[in-house]
Amino acid sequence: MIRYFTAGESHGPELTGIVEGVPAGLKLTEDYIENHLVRRQKGYGRGGRMAFEKDRAIIKSGVRFSHTTGAPIAFTMVNRAFEKDKDNWPKVMAKEGERGDVARITLPRPGHADLVGYQKYAFDDIRPVIERSSARETAMRVACCSVARKFLRELGIEIGGHVIQIGKIGYDGWDHIRENADPLIEKGAETIYQTADESDVRCLNDELGEQMREEIKERRKDGTSLGGIYEIIVTGLPAGLGSYVHWDRKIDGQIAQAIMSTQAMKGVEIGLGFDAGKTHGHLVHDEIEYNGTFTRKTNRLGGVEGGMTTGMPLIVRGVMKPIPTMLKPLSTADIDTKEEQDTRYERSDVCALPRAVVVAESVLAPVLANAILEKFGGDSMDEILERFNREQKNGRE
Repeated sequence: MIRYFTAGESHGPELTGIVEGVPAGLKLTEDYIENHLVRRQKGYGRGGRMAFEKDRAIIKSGVRFSHTTGAPIAFTMVNRAFEKDKDNWPKVMAKEGERGDVARITLPRPGHADLVGYQKYAFDDIRPVIERSSARETAMRVACCSVARKFLRELGIEIGGHVIQIGKIGYDGWDHIRENADPLIEKGAETIYQTADESDVRCLNDELGEQMREEIKERRKDGTSLGGIYEIIVTGLPAGLGSYVHWDRKIDGQIAQAIMSTQAMKGVEIGLGFDAGKTHGHLVHDEIEYNGTFTRKTNRLGGVEGGMTTGMPLIVRGVMKPIPTMLKPLSTADIDTKEEQDTRYERSDVCALPRAVVVAESVLAPVLANAILEKFGGDSMDEILERFNREQKNGRE
């Protein structure tokens, strides 16, 4: 099974990642991974760091002649913010010696991990929490998950996402979303992200996209921030990934965990999701038909029934909260003096939702790749592809 780990801090020298359990023989290059890292850095509403942070994951092990060996894959990624300010960050983030005159950060930011992380690990200030809990970590997470994404792509399984709401601006319900997304789904989910990437807010609807930009401009003037909702679509999945027999094997539970493990996410739904609880059953469940194989007349349940994939496109949506670091300060209490005062300002985005789409696409990939490996097994790509293709050809009628 594929597992990945990340290490490093937002303003440390580099991020590190390790991916284990990848079958041998998967074609993998740094350029493929960089494609999704570049996508993660784009999006209207971004902060100043993107002006100099150009991410590239360097493969250190586990790949030979552009193919995986079956051994753990190690990545490193330089933090250019660390290199850019060598008079500051090497001292602030020094791995040896004493604190000296390095300032203590004592004002926890509401909505961040600052205060609870400080309380949990008994630090003497909140800098270690700020550095590790930062969304900067998602750069390495995208790199690690891109390995699983490439594995899925070799099986014809594609992942793509788009923004459906920023702040109060968004599609008018499920049918309106489907009008824009479903024609692209037929060409494969990567068409979804390729089309969405043409918009700097990653919205498939040009009119809504312009309204989203204006909303971001207004909130920037107010000194506040915006969150929103995105939709991730996966095509090419076979029926039967996951299982109904144990709670921890249900694919929708694993999907929800992956989305909610990502910074700033506050909700997840599949298919109609929460709207399914607002209507009656005949407008929720997907009728079954047979046209040479079993399929569904609609896909309102988003490709999952009973904790298993149905073979229909998987449709997942996530909710991202507004970023809590804002130009206009919030009130907090100093961890030393306990006095109430305004938060200090640190660089932040007005709206990070467009880039969060790429992170959400990425974190779904290991969940689905592991479901494939559980069902079909194999230590090499040739072995897995042979089993997968045979099952698809001889699937149950």
